[in-house]
Amino acid sequence: MGLRLKKLYESWEDNSDIGFVMMKGSGRAFCAGGDIVTLYHLLKEGKVEDCKDFFRHLYTFIYILGTYLKPHVAILDGITMGGGGGVSIPGTFRIATDKTIFATPEVHIGFHPDACASFYLSHLPGHLGEYLALTGEKLNGVDALAAGLATHFAMSAKLSWIDERLAKLVTDDPSVIDSSLAQYGDIVYPDKKSIVHRMEAIDDCFGRETIEEIVDALESEAARTNQDWCTSALKKIKEASPLSLKISLRSVREGRFQTLDECLIREYRMSLHHMSKVVSNDFCEGVRAKLVEKDLAPKWNPPTLQHVSDDMIDLHFSPLGEFEPELKLPTHLREAFI
Repeated sequence: MGLRLKKLYESWEDNSDIGFVMMKGSGRAFCAGGDIVTLYHLLKEGKVEDCKDFFRHLYTFIYILGTYLKPHVAILDGITMGGGGGVSIPGTFRIATDKTIFATPEVHIGFHPDACASFYLSHLPGHLGEYLALTGEKLNGVDALAAGLATHFAMSAKLSWIDERLAKLVTDDPSVIDSSLAQYGDIVYPDKKSIVHRMEAIDDCFGRETIEEIVDALESEAARTNQDWCTSALKKIKEASPLSLKISLRSVREGRFQTLDECLIREYRMSLHHMSKVVSNDFCEGVRAKLVEKDLAPKWNPPTLQHVSDDMIDLHFSPLGEFEPELKLPTHLREAFI
């Protein structure tokens, strides 16, 4: 699908009859992310090259979307997780709905938030990006809008009107599309339980230097306030792969100072190092426990944060080596806008 999208988008960009592109899901999800169960089986069968192709095609498409010369509208109606964010958030407009469920839950399958997540999460307000990356917590459509992951909000029941309106629109002007989306959009405000009202505490806890310090800060906050968001965040962090937590924290922090292409090239390295199993088998173990055998009892290795060494983390960020080509993006043809 990643390769097909890449080819389609390249052909549409060159077609003067096409003013803008709209992307939506075909079922109850917008996009639930990469087909990690297939990746799991490919790795089990020793088909590592197929796994590399998967990441290369997907990440290259995301770069094309992030540098696209035509306006792009993604309708995030339903589940938008992992790679689902990657194939939508780098585009011009994202419409969240009352059915949107956004999350980057990769640490719970022994992986890292990829598909340019280290880029867009790191650009969210304060340390909200670290919070989402390390907990995998879900955001609804209103919170996605408030956080800046979405640009517009519309009730799901109104989407047929938006579809109809956009279908009749003959333009390549983002401001014309923007005003059309605003016309059919809804004005919404986060409710009292929304995470956006907890930003001061999130910044205080998730702005700490290490995972251990973040956990300590959350435990202090939970003891002091006994708030649900805090106990939930602690529970989710303690269920995640210790190695993935440390890698993901560094990834989001590095993303803050990198361009889109630099993030994707680094994430490609990280993904291939995960696939290589040189340090750990956590990815296969996480997918097995969550999605294949579904016993929900992964045996992480290393088993605790204390067992994760700096060398283990550094290896995931290291160059791939002389016999393994890095991700090559068409940066000479198309420069990232952001």
